[in-house]
Amino acid sequence: MNIPVMTNHLAAQLRALLRGTGGADAASPAGRGMVALAIIAIGSAMMYGAIMGSYGLLNGGPAVQILYGAIKAPILLFVTFALTLPSFLVVNTLLGLRDDLPTVLHALFSAQAVVAIALLSLSPLTLFWYVSVTDYNLAILFNGLMFALASLGAQRPLRVRYAPLIRRNRRHGSMLKLWLVAYAFVGIQMGWVLRPFIGRLGMPAQFFRDEKWDNAYVIVAGMIWRALTH
Repeated sequence: MNIPVMTNHLAAQLRALLRGTGGADAASPAGRGMVALAIIAIGSAMMYGAIMGSYGLLNGGPAVQILYGAIKAPILLFVTFALTLPSFLVVNTLLGLRDDLPTVLHALFSAQAVVAIALLSLSPLTLFWYVSVTDYNLAILFNGLMFALASLGAQRPLRVRYAPLIRRNRRHGSMLKLWLVAYAFVGIQMGWVLRPFIGRLGMPAQFFRDEKWDNAYVIVAGMIWRALTH
């Protein structure tokens, strides 16, 4: 297969993935399909993580934070996914939806890839924000906004994939809402635990902060309040 054909094939697969009509695994065995989705998600998240970690470099900080960001962004997505998934699958089983779990798992995993791709598409905005604003808290809040927008963007293809399941059993609709709430709840706290993604001026580059975990929701609320009242 020559390069133009491969490029066109990949573009078609990505379009299908973003529309919720197929994706990298459309005509592949389940194992190969999940691997392809994982590669897409990891690669896209790493590139956005590198952009996210460039804040310090653009403001005279250490370049190594770019590497840390590239490593930790995929960890954030997949650890959040891994922590949320077991209890979600157990509840699905208790509600009599066990037979649909392979389809459910594929839909949720595809959504991870869509979130990562959406994040990568938003990276130019992140760079523009970095060169326009030097406030560290605003940089954190902006990245939180980018993750929120990427997650919202992934909901449409996720709902498209869930539509046949919901037609088959209405309980899947309630389970989808439960997944979105649980994923967001875990993701926000994990983002705080895995900090710093950006790197703060005047502080040494770190893979993890030495401070205690704290409650992410209280911290973020405080950042928003300070940004609005500054």
